[in-house]
Amino acid sequence: MNIAYAEAPLNVVAKTCSYKEKKSRKVTYSFIDAYHSLSLDKKDIILAELEACHRLSNYATDEADKNTIEEEISQLKTALDLMS
Repeated sequence: MNIAYAEAPLNVVAKTCSYKEKKSRKVTYSFIDAYHSLSLDKKDIILAELEACHRLSNYATDEADKNTIEEEISQLKTALDLMS
């Protein structure tokens, strides 16, 4: 009997955080599934981060968060362009 597991796409959650000392904001990422722990392709990780940022931008209400997310999206797109 052959059992095949259909792998779900890499699930990543993006969050914004701020530092009181530096007064700057960053986007952080958390991996939901550890299913891909053996082999992670850089391009797949960046695509998952990009998708997570797009989801996060739908829920951002603070203007500083929106600017941080937009900047992160542009950096991720640039990284993808350089990889191609």
